[in-house]
Amino acid sequence: MRGKVVVITGGTSGIGQVAAEQLAGMGARIILVARNEERAAASLARLRQAGPEVDHSARYADLSSIAATRKLAAEIATAEPRIDVLINNAGALFNDRRLSPDGLEMTFAVNHMAYFVLTEGLRQRLTASGPARIVNTASAAHLGAKIDFDDLQMAEGYSGFGAYGRSKLANILFTRELARRLADSPVTANCLHPGFVATRFGDNAGGLSQVIFPVAKLFAISPQKGAETIVYLASSPEVATATGLYFVQRKPKTPSAAARDDAAAARLWAESEKIAASVV
Repeated sequence: MRGKVVVITGGTSGIGQVAAEQLAGMGARIILVARNEERAAASLARLRQAGPEVDHSARYADLSSIAATRKLAAEIATAEPRIDVLINNAGALFNDRRLSPDGLEMTFAVNHMAYFVLTEGLRQRLTASGPARIVNTASAAHLGAKIDFDDLQMAEGYSGFGAYGRSKLANILFTRELARRLADSPVTANCLHPGFVATRFGDNAGGLSQVIFPVAKLFAISPQKGAETIVYLASSPEVATATGLYFVQRKPKTPSAAARDDAAAARLWAESEKIAASVV
């Protein structure tokens, strides 16, 4: 990874932080996408210890906002002559239904639309830097989920875990369609399930999650273990040409039937384009 430039969201805590530090230790220059300046400063200090020979940096944006994410992508693309790896890792779960600045259901906005908008904004730079890689953090939470295109924002029958499962299904469908669109380019796109990890994830979800997550995390794997597949997909020569796949524990695994629906993947892309285009 020496000489490589890695952009990562959700890199100031949990598996993203561990992945960023490990990639920095391998020689990569890390560009953190963060919202909290204090946490970003602490993360940058750790990155500079892990990889002191390069100038790691942070960019700030509210990824729930399409306009802010688009602006972020433009800033990074303008400032960086090359981008070798994009890791879309930021995610959240909300027990109660909340709306983003654009009026979208918040889980859909943060966990899917941010991936879509940031990737589209950096796509040209990634292609010009090829061979390049896009790594999307999905989850086994997609199992059993289905996307209702008549109610993408879950206005009816909302549940936090239901919205989260749908968003992780969207991550896999997005990865499949993205890989198809990138087939003739030097850019690969893969996604992964990191495992159930003991991190800050879900700490502010509200409701019953405030009770469930602390107990469940007693049985969770470490962030170090959870980050392994992210680092593998971002750096390993073994997956240099792999694309459009879903990985678990560094091995490709077949996702649910709903996650292999190419018509749904194409439709989700089209709907996401419409949503993004509607925000100036």
